[in-house]
Amino acid sequence: MQPTLTRKMPGGVRPWRQPQKASAYKSPYGPQYKVPFNIIGIDMTRACESGGLAAGFGGVAGVFALFFFDGVPRVQRDILQKIPFIGNFFVHEIPPEDNPF
Repeated sequence: MQPTLTRKMPGGVRPWRQPQKASAYKSPYGPQYKVPFNIIGIDMTRACESGGLAAGFGGVAGVFALFFFDGVPRVQRDILQKIPFIGNFFVHEIPPEDNPF
Protein backbone atom coordinates (compact mmCIF):
# COMPACT_ATOMS: atom_id res chain seq x y z
CA MET A 1 0.00 0.00 0.00
CA GLN A 2 0.97 3.57 -0.47
CA PRO A 3 2.23 5.29 2.66
CA THR A 4 -0.31 8.11 2.23
CA LEU A 5 -3.25 5.69 2.34
CA THR A 6 -2.22 3.89 5.54
CA ARG A 7 -2.32 4.96 9.14
CA LYS A 8 -0.57 3.53 12.16
CA MET A 9 -2.86 2.22 14.85
CA PRO A 10 -2.11 0.46 18.14
CA GLY A 11 -3.29 -2.78 16.55
CA GLY A 12 -1.06 -2.41 13.48
CA VAL A 13 -1.22 -0.62 10.13
CA ARG A 14 -4.75 -0.17 8.74
CA PRO A 15 -5.78 1.45 5.47
CA TRP A 16 -8.02 4.52 5.43
CA ARG A 17 -11.62 3.82 4.51
CA GLN A 18 -12.44 4.75 0.93
CA PRO A 19 -15.92 5.91 -0.17
CA GLN A 20 -18.03 3.26 -1.86
CA LYS A 21 -18.56 3.78 -5.60
CA ALA A 22 -21.97 2.07 -5.86
CA SER A 23 -25.11 3.60 -7.34
CA ALA A 24 -28.50 3.24 -5.68
CA TYR A 25 -30.41 0.08 -6.59
CA LYS A 26 -33.53 0.60 -8.70
CA SER A 27 -35.88 -2.37 -8.79
CA PRO A 28 -37.43 -3.23 -12.18
CA TYR A 29 -40.66 -4.15 -10.32
CA GLY A 30 -41.01 -0.94 -8.33
CA PRO A 31 -42.50 2.37 -9.47
CA GLN A 32 -40.75 4.06 -12.37
CA TYR A 33 -39.57 7.50 -11.35
CA LYS A 34 -37.19 10.19 -12.52
CA VAL A 35 -35.25 12.64 -10.41
CA PRO A 36 -36.12 16.15 -11.69
CA PHE A 37 -33.39 18.61 -12.69
CA ASN A 38 -32.18 20.58 -9.68
CA ILE A 39 -29.32 22.77 -8.59
CA ILE A 40 -28.30 22.38 -4.95
CA GLY A 41 -31.65 20.69 -4.28
CA ILE A 42 -33.78 23.50 -5.76
CA ASP A 43 -35.97 22.38 -8.66
CA MET A 44 -37.62 24.57 -11.29
CA THR A 45 -40.96 25.01 -9.52
CA ARG A 46 -39.29 26.13 -6.31
CA ALA A 47 -36.98 28.44 -8.29
CA CYS A 48 -39.95 30.04 -10.10
CA GLU A 49 -41.84 30.55 -6.84
CA SER A 50 -38.80 32.03 -5.11
CA GLY A 51 -37.98 34.17 -8.14
CA GLY A 52 -41.48 35.62 -8.23
CA LEU A 53 -41.34 36.37 -4.52
CA ALA A 54 -37.91 38.01 -4.86
CA ALA A 55 -39.13 40.09 -7.82
CA GLY A 56 -42.10 41.29 -5.78
CA PHE A 57 -39.91 42.30 -2.86
CA GLY A 58 -37.48 44.01 -5.25
CA GLY A 59 -40.29 46.00 -6.87
CA VAL A 60 -41.62 47.13 -3.51
CA ALA A 61 -38.10 48.08 -2.40
CA GLY A 62 -37.62 50.12 -5.60
CA VAL A 63 -40.89 52.00 -5.11
CA PHE A 64 -39.97 52.64 -1.47
CA ALA A 65 -36.56 54.01 -2.53
CA LEU A 66 -38.22 56.38 -5.04
CA PHE A 67 -40.62 57.74 -2.43
CA PHE A 68 -37.87 57.93 0.20
CA PHE A 69 -35.55 59.94 -2.07
CA ASP A 70 -38.23 62.07 -3.79
CA GLY A 71 -36.92 65.19 -2.04
CA VAL A 72 -33.49 64.90 -3.68
CA PRO A 73 -33.37 67.23 -6.73
CA ARG A 74 -31.27 64.81 -8.78
CA VAL A 75 -33.81 62.02 -8.32
CA GLN A 76 -36.63 64.43 -9.20
CA ARG A 77 -34.96 65.57 -12.43
CA ASP A 78 -33.56 62.24 -13.63
CA ILE A 79 -36.31 59.81 -12.64
CA LEU A 80 -39.53 61.24 -11.25
CA GLN A 81 -40.13 64.02 -13.82
CA LYS A 82 -39.98 61.44 -16.63
CA ILE A 83 -42.88 59.33 -15.27
CA PRO A 84 -46.06 59.95 -17.31
CA PHE A 85 -49.05 61.63 -15.61
CA ILE A 86 -47.24 62.38 -12.31
CA GLY A 87 -44.02 63.90 -13.65
CA ASN A 88 -45.43 67.46 -13.59
CA PHE A 89 -45.94 67.18 -9.82
CA PHE A 90 -42.15 67.11 -9.34
CA VAL A 91 -41.40 70.16 -11.53
CA HIS A 92 -40.64 73.09 -9.20
CA GLU A 93 -40.52 76.47 -10.92
CA ILE A 94 -39.02 79.28 -8.86
CA PRO A 95 -40.92 82.56 -9.34
CA PRO A 96 -38.70 85.42 -10.58
CA GLU A 97 -39.35 87.51 -7.47
CA ASP A 98 -38.00 84.69 -5.23
CA ASN A 99 -34.86 84.15 -7.31
CA PRO A 100 -31.90 85.84 -5.54
CA PHE A 101 -29.83 86.08 -8.74
